[in-house]
Amino acid sequence: MPASPIDRSRVEAVVNAFPDPETGRELRAMDQVRSIRVEGDEVHVAVGLTTYAAPIWEETRGRLQSAVAAVCPAEARVEVAVETHQRAAEPLGGIGLTAKSVIAVGSGKGGVGKSTVAASIAAGLRQAGCAVGLMDADVYGPSIPHLLGAMGQPTAVNRRLQPVEIEGLRVMSMGFLVPPGEAVVWRGPMLHGAITQFLRDTDWGDLDYLVIDMPPGTGDIALTLSQLLPLTGAIVVCTPQDVALLDAVKAIAMFRKVNIPVLGIVENMSYFRCPDTGTRYDIFGSGGARRKADELGVPFLGEVPIQIPIRERGDAGMTAANTRDVEAGPFFDRIIKEFVRRIASSRAAEPPLPSLSVLN
Repeated sequence: MPASPIDRSRVEAVVNAFPDPETGRELRAMDQVRSIRVEGDEVHVAVGLTTYAAPIWEETRGRLQSAVAAVCPAEARVEVAVETHQRAAEPLGGIGLTAKSVIAVGSGKGGVGKSTVAASIAAGLRQAGCAVGLMDADVYGPSIPHLLGAMGQPTAVNRRLQPVEIEGLRVMSMGFLVPPGEAVVWRGPMLHGAITQFLRDTDWGDLDYLVIDMPPGTGDIALTLSQLLPLTGAIVVCTPQDVALLDAVKAIAMFRKVNIPVLGIVENMSYFRCPDTGTRYDIFGSGGARRKADELGVPFLGEVPIQIPIRERGDAGMTAANTRDVEAGPFFDRIIKEFVRRIASSRAAEPPLPSLSVLN
């Protein structure tokens, strides 16, 4: 019996209508369909995706391949290739910052590993292929330079600060500007001015993501940021025990009060697995952040266990290697993919924008 023919028009309809994970708009509308070839019982599709969506390129490719296969005969061979599609970011908030998403990483209290998670998320996004900046907004206790092994002072070109680059990650921190061991003693207005300058006067370039490591607690940095630019959302880091969760709830309430969407909760130091015996120890309890996320209607992005190498890399200034580590990497990878996926889903669910022909 001869094979059933492939209906090219059905294939084209599926590919053209497939949503771009960055914008949520149809690939055809965004000029991201590169080619569609039907040869016998084979279908070859090439589409362009932006580096913004790089962490979920493979799963996006897989979803498109499955969608095309669903309108083809069972014996058809479907192949989908992904190429890089260039799309520049637009300035945000009238301060000259060009970034497609600004992600705040906060916590209700100190000591929960917020800066380690922020630095690892930023490094993981960069290693996936995104253009990423990391801003240390913890002016009183900047730890990002130490975690990343970054030294020296930023230079100025045309009166704009040049961020320090670590493996392609663009970083700015008060820790670069204040001598080690010297305390920053500032009132609120000076703090507001420093954060504004970091955003406005730093030559960040064209970013997919700007990750902001927030100071612990519920101070006025979140209010300053909400006034300066539209944030995509906030990630709250906490540990499993009840006393830490109480503060995490306050952090979530703070972000909501200043109209910053909460992208989800990360539970750090979830458990410790003894490397000698493989026995798991729930040192700070178990699953507290997941339960609290369910109570508050907030996504749970993932957990990170206590691992001695994570601490060792932080002390040695090698936190950027967390996402490449065979043990730690998968935990951070899941967190990154989860919040990127959620941003993509929310944009796909938004009302469709006018077609480009109408806009022109």
